[in-house]
Amino acid sequence: MQNLADVGINKYHLGKLIATNEVERLKPGLFKLIDYNLNSYHQITKLIPNGIFCLYSAWAFYELTTYMPHEFHIAIEKKSKIKLPEYPPIKLYYWEEKMLNIGIDTQTEDGTSFHIYALEKSVCDAVKFRNKIGTDILNEVLKGYLKRKDKNLERLIGFSRKLKVEKILKNYLEILL
Repeated sequence: MQNLADVGINKYHLGKLIATNEVERLKPGLFKLIDYNLNSYHQITKLIPNGIFCLYSAWAFYELTTYMPHEFHIAIEKKSKIKLPEYPPIKLYYWEEKMLNIGIDTQTEDGTSFHIYALEKSVCDAVKFRNKIGTDILNEVLKGYLKRKDKNLERLIGFSRKLKVEKILKNYLEILL
């Protein structure tokens, strides 16, 4: 983040930007351009470069759910130490390296690459964490995945084996198919 003085904005100019609804004051000393979305994947990647978007953030990215998370969900290595900013809201998941590195994909937003779990791995995460997220979200994720033209059931089963949820996933798929 930059200091306003560094980009040539003084208090008077800032006041005018707020008055014309071009800038919003989030808290003392923290401002946001109204038409600039700080809550984007590439911005979060700048804050946590080794993070991997997971769970709710991945499901929202792949449009597997209508639930819009109020915070970004990021997986990082268990041994990592990260100091989070107050804004935007981020929830960290500390996973063992072996589990962390399964199914990482790279996507691009506004010319910036970021790490996110692959579509099928994200679906398997919904199955794995079904008791924490609830069956409503799990069912929505599964149904959303099955409607996709780019679904790859073979790859889905492969990830389910690695995550040890194959039997549970197959039970759900039998019901939904």
